[in-house]
Amino acid sequence: MFVRIVKMSFDPKAIEEFLANFERNKLHIRGFEGCEFLELYRDKHNTNIFFTYSYWQTETHLEAYRHSELFKSVWSKTKPLFNAKPEAWSVDKVASLK
Repeated sequence: MFVRIVKMSFDPKAIEEFLANFERNKLHIRGFEGCEFLELYRDKHNTNIFFTYSYWQTETHLEAYRHSELFKSVWSKTKPLFNAKPEAWSVDKVASLK
């Protein structure tokens, strides 16, 4: 399992559109084969910056999602709303404390 973190910066006028699209699709994304966890975060000070944080069983599962019709549909509505290039990291969890 590994973690995928994506940083997205939006035009402030487009935030509500992004949030509505995320709301419509979050259960489909979370239900995609291999996705075990999904959260959306918003920066406390730069409120036009958001992060998705997801756990995937394998990189193959993430790549299957990234090539799926679901991803293409979500991304085609999200990409035009950016005001900066998105950034993404695939990381291995080293420690987790609860």
